[in-house]
Amino acid sequence: MKRLSAPLTEKQVRELRAGDKVLISGVMFTARDAAHKRLAALIAQGEPLPVQLEGQIIYYVGPTPAQPGMAAGSAGPTTASRMDPYTPALLAATGVKALIGKGERNPEVAQALSEQGAVYLAAVGGAGAVLAEKILSASVVAWPELGTEAVFRLEVEEFPAIVVMDASGGNLYESGRSRFRRP
Repeated sequence: MKRLSAPLTEKQVRELRAGDKVLISGVMFTARDAAHKRLAALIAQGEPLPVQLEGQIIYYVGPTPAQPGMAAGSAGPTTASRMDPYTPALLAATGVKALIGKGERNPEVAQALSEQGAVYLAAVGGAGAVLAEKILSASVVAWPELGTEAVFRLEVEEFPAIVVMDASGGNLYESGRSRFRRP
């Protein structure tokens, strides 16, 4: 198990390999489909983004309203491939170092991760209540009118994830399947 302190450094990211289990403590931001569409539009127009993303982690989640005593409600990952059309440009323009979601990514995202020195991590789908326990604070930092799809700043402690795609081109989904192929 590797422990990561967010925001991430280039060195931290370059040392990660597909299959590594990580515990993340520090700050991460949320962004789902609607927020990605707005971020992409700002990048295309050369406009400033509402948050500084250099070295940051983006978690594809829309946390539900918090229960009493919790910072956030259920916070399970959403399907990452929905963000694929926006990801290469986002990585190139911002210096984001990690993305967290569930499911596979397309070849263009894999290439962008390698080119930009970033990683894609998977969080366990269906474990939103457990993952919410790792969130110490949650506050909207951009586009509150988007509701759960607004951009949130999360402070997390020992948030569990697995490196699926690393900055060296490793892909856990591909290597895992190849181990079990019949000759």
